[in-house]
Amino acid sequence: MGFIDKLRDRWQQADSLLCVGLDPDPAKFPDRFVDDDDALFAFCRDIVDATAEYACAFKPQIAYFAANNGGEDALQRLIAHINGAHPDVPVILDAKRGDIGSTAAQYACEAFERFGADAVTLNPYMGKDSAEPFLAYNDRGCVFLCHTSNPGARDFQELLIDGAPLYQHIARTIASDWNVDGNCALVVGATFPEELKVIRGIVGDMPLLIPGVGAQGGDVAAVVRNGRTADGTGLMINSSRGILYASSGEGYAEAAAEAARDLRDTINRHR
Repeated sequence: MGFIDKLRDRWQQADSLLCVGLDPDPAKFPDRFVDDDDALFAFCRDIVDATAEYACAFKPQIAYFAANNGGEDALQRLIAHINGAHPDVPVILDAKRGDIGSTAAQYACEAFERFGADAVTLNPYMGKDSAEPFLAYNDRGCVFLCHTSNPGARDFQELLIDGAPLYQHIARTIASDWNVDGNCALVVGATFPEELKVIRGIVGDMPLLIPGVGAQGGDVAAVVRNGRTADGTGLMINSSRGILYASSGEGYAEAAAEAARDLRDTINRHR
């Protein structure tokens, strides 16, 4: 089963549009992990197991692992754990890759073969040839940056080209040209709800990954209203810090589960 079908099944089975982001910062871990050489894996495993029933996807951020000694091994083991213990929940590797030729092919191999992710985030700036090695894995998802959640998104993504902002050209090109095998999705920030509405109108039912809810101030109601598809799905609304660090005490996993359930339910109230 390909990424998009797996995601659609998960939306229905779990009744959830919540994507749990895995951005592990050892400085924020509970005290029990202070002397644990396997803290990255163990903390994330506990969060995954506690929140899986509420998640439509997990999104590990590769930099948070790679910055630590042994971190990439921990990431590989974590994704293997998700695939084994929670096989119905797709994994999106948040790597934002974007390069050309043989280098892009190696990045695709890294994401899909080494780490075993169902999808990967990508930067479309270098054009279609930089995306083709990823698109060739047509059972895996290619999640392209379109209009991101950070304030600097306006610096380039809203520049007018032939009368339309760049992000609209990106959305239209990926939906009409790059999505031949139906394995594309877009990243659209929750902090730009009006742009989200425009993008949904351009791409139809294409899945959208939505960062920016919670710490960045994105409004859940506006995201669901402007981004959902006709059947009330189409979205992967990401929360990372608000779930991971819901508690720094011994009940960290239970607190994460409660935070995930509460956000899942909040999203559903607006569907």
